[in-house]
Amino acid sequence: MAKYSIGVDFGSLSGRALLVNVETGEEVAAAVKEYTHGVMSERLPCGKKLGEDWALQHPDDYLEVFGSAIPAVIKQSGIDVNDVVGVGIDFTACTVLPVLSDGTPLCALPEYKSNPHAYVKLWKHHAAQAQANTVNETARKTGETFLERYGGKISSEWEIPKALQIAQDAPEIYKRADKFIEAADWVVWKLTGKETRNSCTAGYKGLWSKKEGYPSKKFFKALDPLMENFVEQKIGCPITPIGDKAGEIDEFASRLTGLKKGTAVAVANVDAHVALPAVGVTDAGKMLMIMGTSTCDIFLGTTEKNVPGMCGVVEDGVLPGFFGYESGQSCVGDHFDWFVKTCVPPAYFDEANKRNQNIHAYLVDKASGYAPGESGLLALDWWNGNRSVLVDVDLTGMMLGMTLATRPEEMYRALIEATAYGKRMIIETFEKNGVRIDELYAAGGIAEKNPMMMQIYADVTKKEIKLSGSPQACALGSAIFGAAASGYIELNTAIRNMSKLKDIVYKPLPKNAEIYDKLYAEFERLHDYFGRGENNVMKSLKKIKAEAEKC
Repeated sequence: MAKYSIGVDFGSLSGRALLVNVETGEEVAAAVKEYTHGVMSERLPCGKKLGEDWALQHPDDYLEVFGSAIPAVIKQSGIDVNDVVGVGIDFTACTVLPVLSDGTPLCALPEYKSNPHAYVKLWKHHAAQAQANTVNETARKTGETFLERYGGKISSEWEIPKALQIAQDAPEIYKRADKFIEAADWVVWKLTGKETRNSCTAGYKGLWSKKEGYPSKKFFKALDPLMENFVEQKIGCPITPIGDKAGEIDEFASRLTGLKKGTAVAVANVDAHVALPAVGVTDAGKMLMIMGTSTCDIFLGTTEKNVPGMCGVVEDGVLPGFFGYESGQSCVGDHFDWFVKTCVPPAYFDEANKRNQNIHAYLVDKASGYAPGESGLLALDWWNGNRSVLVDVDLTGMMLGMTLATRPEEMYRALIEATAYGKRMIIETFEKNGVRIDELYAAGGIAEKNPMMMQIYADVTKKEIKLSGSPQACALGSAIFGAAASGYIELNTAIRNMSKLKDIVYKPLPKNAEIYDKLYAEFERLHDYFGRGENNVMKSLKKIKAEAEKC
């Protein structure tokens, strides 16, 4: 009798469930549930206006994913739920929320429904940049060593800056919250009735180390007196390694999902990190790019190195026995989406409709007709700030070389090229600091749908790129960990059985690579000029804008 595992992948806009045969890797059924509240960046459900750089979510949306997508894959497949051996979940990170001791989100309490700090802070909530600056400055003053593990600087996207923002701006919320928890761990809590904290988000986003634990009490007190006992009071829970079993489906979760009570649930994981085993990577030197609204880079190393601007290096953070490295770009799909919504004329949409294409496919077709350098454009990929290697959300996008003859498709291609240059900057920074990257892998919707972009990446980085064999690499990775957590199959065997790659390999074209070398040199010059303090015009403009909005 065939056995199955379910992976549930929580993204920025939706959650999806994937049912996989643990022996053959066959993806039997998949279902997606769009979040009812989406990303709240302008207003709360009650209508209260949010500030600049906010990005919130509603935790009810995550439970709706469990209640919709999991029953859907069971129904589609027609399998017996008794044959589902395990469930694994992954989540965008750092995505966090304040809750009561029983897991009730503070935003569910009537008195806090109009307080934005009571809601989930999504990974791309960047309104805690001032607090991130405080974390970095305080760590240096107090002599904390953890900064070395994160490339020398903490991002506003991470747990401690978001918690500090609550302590400073909404102390009543901070005091009322019994716990401050990753959404990844919260949804596993809702499935099992048991609180666990996974080593992946704790290590990459919470400043926890397998060797050193969390930063000192002295450090947290220096951040804010309210936070002196942050670890003990708000996040105090044993850290459980990824790959372990978190618990079992309880009565509540069984009614919600239709799964059998007692079904194994794996410890939670981060969406990007869980995708690495889904493409079969189990050794060092192979970088996986998970390409979506942002891009997250994950790869394994055999030693721990300190690399400027990396998002972290965590022992056993991705797979047991390796140091897992993370880096990334905050704006990839996000700025393509911004461009088509704000910069593409109606005539282009009309023509795309005539061709029965979506607007992105239409622009790719038109942009594919240009040779490298032909547009005369050069862009910086900072429309949502810079994650690696500058770790600065106050940087903004830029495009150089536009004239009255510039076409939308040229601009669209320039934005794609900018993300490729940003990727090369990341790769070269790691290699200059003793961490080798021999091969590139790609997963996600962009990698699936945009061959022009993948060829540009190969040409710019001068490395071959292999593609995930699953369009749902994150959900597949979660299904792999769900199978292993059940005890039915060992982790490495599950990876061998269930991982997959496409036959397609993108190889760099020497002629294109030569031109892109010249363009990259110009990108590098702009990158350092605007990003490393020589010209702070981007930050000055943001400051002037903020002052004007207050008037």
